[in-house]
Amino acid sequence: MWFKNLQLYRFTKPFELDAQALGRQLEEHSFVPCGSLDTTRSGWVPPLGRHGSEFVHTTNAHLMVCCKRQDKLLPAAVVNEALEEKVLKIEQSEARKLPAKQRRSLRDEIVFSLLPRAFVRSSLQYAYISPGDNLLVVNAASAKRAEEMIENLRAALGSLSVIPLASKSQSIDVMSRWVNSGQPAAGFELGEECELRDNADISCVIRCKNQNLAAAEIVSHLKTGMHVSKLALNWQQRIEFILDEKLIIKRLRFSDLVQEQADEIEADDVATQFDVDFSIMALELSGFIKALMSALGGADLTRPANSDATA
Repeated sequence: MWFKNLQLYRFTKPFELDAQALGRQLEEHSFVPCGSLDTTRSGWVPPLGRHGSEFVHTTNAHLMVCCKRQDKLLPAAVVNEALEEKVLKIEQSEARKLPAKQRRSLRDEIVFSLLPRAFVRSSLQYAYISPGDNLLVVNAASAKRAEEMIENLRAALGSLSVIPLASKSQSIDVMSRWVNSGQPAAGFELGEECELRDNADISCVIRCKNQNLAAAEIVSHLKTGMHVSKLALNWQQRIEFILDEKLIIKRLRFSDLVQEQADEIEADDVATQFDVDFSIMALELSGFIKALMSALGGADLTRPANSDATA
C-alpha cells in the first residue's frame, strides 16, 4: 500500500464530504466486472479489498479510496492473424481485393467474436484525500492514469474541483540552480541521477545515473544552455524520490527508518497493518510535500481552475 509515485492535485474548493458520505457515493459506482463484450471497466472497491467492506478508509482525517480497472487482453497479433485468414479466404472465393472499409468491418467483427474469450487483467489505483492539506494524492506513475481516476471520482461525486499542484517558481530553474550550486534547499540532498535537456531543443537529452551531480562536466552542461528536467533527491534521510519538471514524483522510496516505525507497531490483522502503514505514510507525505513546495517557492494559489482539463 506504500505509494511509489505521486501525482499531486489541490482542491480549488474545500472538500467537505465526510467518510460516510463519500463512501455512500462511491458504493453507488462500485466496480462491476467486464461483460462478455466489454473491453474495459472501472469502478470503486474497498481499499482493504476482501479484508474490508468500507469504500473509504479513514486515518487521522485522511481518506483513502481505491479504484479498480479491468481490461480485456486481446493482442493485436491475434486479431491481425485472424483478419488475414478471413480476408484471404474471401478474396480467393470472390476473386477480388477487399477494400479498406470492408477490412475494417471484418476486423470489428473479429474483435467482438474474440472478446468473450479474452484474458482479463485487473489493476488497483489508490489515492487519498487530505482535507487539511487541501490535497488529492494519487499513486500513479502517469498523469493519464491519475486523470482516469479523477474522472471516475468526479462521476461518482457529480463534481470535483481539483487542478495539478503547481509551484510559484519554475521547477526547472530551481532544480538547475540546486545542481549548479550543489546545494538544494534545507532538508534536501542531491541524489545520483538527473536528466538534462537543451534550452533551445528539448529533444536533446543527457541522462546521468550513479553520478556525482556536483561534477564539473554536469555543471558545464548547465552553463552551456541546458537545464535539469528530472532530479534525484533525498529528504531528511526519510524519503528518496525523482522530481520532474511537472512536479510529478516518481520512484518514491521510504527509508528503513520510516519502515521501522510501522514495524514497531504490532498489528494483529491485515486491516490494522493497513491502518498503521497509511497513518505513517500520510504523516510523512504531509511534511514532505509542504517542505518540497516551500523549497520551490510555495504553492501557486493564483492559477485559475479553468486553466487545466481536470478542473
